[in-house]
Amino acid sequence: MKAVFTTKIEPTFEDLPEVRYHFQATYLRQVEAAVGDWIIYYEPRRSTGELNSSGGRLCYFATARVTGIVAHPAIDGHFYALMSDYLPFDHPVSFRRGGDYYEAGLRKSDGTTNKGAFGRAVRNIADAEYDLILQSGYAHILGRAPRARLEPDVFEDPLPQLAGFEELSQTQFEPFSVERAIITQITQRPFRDRAFSAAVKSAYVDTCAITGMKIINGGGRSEVQAAHIRSVADSGPDSVRNGLALSGTVHWMFDRGLLAVDDDYSILVAQDRVPDTVRRLIRPEGTIILPTRTDERPHQQFLKYHRDYRFKG
Repeated sequence: MKAVFTTKIEPTFEDLPEVRYHFQATYLRQVEAAVGDWIIYYEPRRSTGELNSSGGRLCYFATARVTGIVAHPAIDGHFYALMSDYLPFDHPVSFRRGGDYYEAGLRKSDGTTNKGAFGRAVRNIADAEYDLILQSGYAHILGRAPRARLEPDVFEDPLPQLAGFEELSQTQFEPFSVERAIITQITQRPFRDRAFSAAVKSAYVDTCAITGMKIINGGGRSEVQAAHIRSVADSGPDSVRNGLALSGTVHWMFDRGLLAVDDDYSILVAQDRVPDTVRRLIRPEGTIILPTRTDERPHQQFLKYHRDYRFKG
């Protein structure tokens, strides 16, 4: 059974939504029901474990699959859900559209929000509700909407439709069966590459993290590319925290270990392997450009893997 997992910008425990999700025994039955199925990640208003914290977007922002449950090694009554196939939405999705709620259980009969249900960190949802959230979260990837940009940049034109989505494109935002196109595509590379690229480009505002260059053509397409820090071939997730926006040449050099990023976000260059003409392209500050949101910045776990196994410095 599908579910919604709530996770803060700065979780109380060492959550890494791409890999593991921490929860208490209160939610064990709901999480057990989701093992082997897909979940949606939701960001609440509270940004940290502090009761008076705020700043959360009140939105759905990614999907992933639950592969198992393990007990927390140090805290009784606490567990981790083991996650795979994490994929960010191309834009965050508010928990309601006007007076309509994606999750029927969040709406009272009088039309107001059911705060009791809303406060639960894990909520099981119907397949149709999951499908609707995905259709909205991947509207750009499905070729239904432009990718929004901060002003004064123009919106990016909708992407051309992927093969297999012809029927889906005619349904607009009607509920559809899980056997249909989108649920069968979110594990496939063409769809995942598009979603990962859109999320990384948006996080870095279409700017190369290493050179600071930003080039956008007349159709709204940016020159910058989305690079995995830990590659997909090495089991790296399609997460913004495992990504960098890089121009084409820099992307090539990063993948081949000629460039890397330290834990303090300083740029590392392989000695005697990079010509001075390329070095002059690197930001004079010596550090990469970072996303504004701290939860979208490169994670040290992925940066270390790239330095240990790819960097030739």
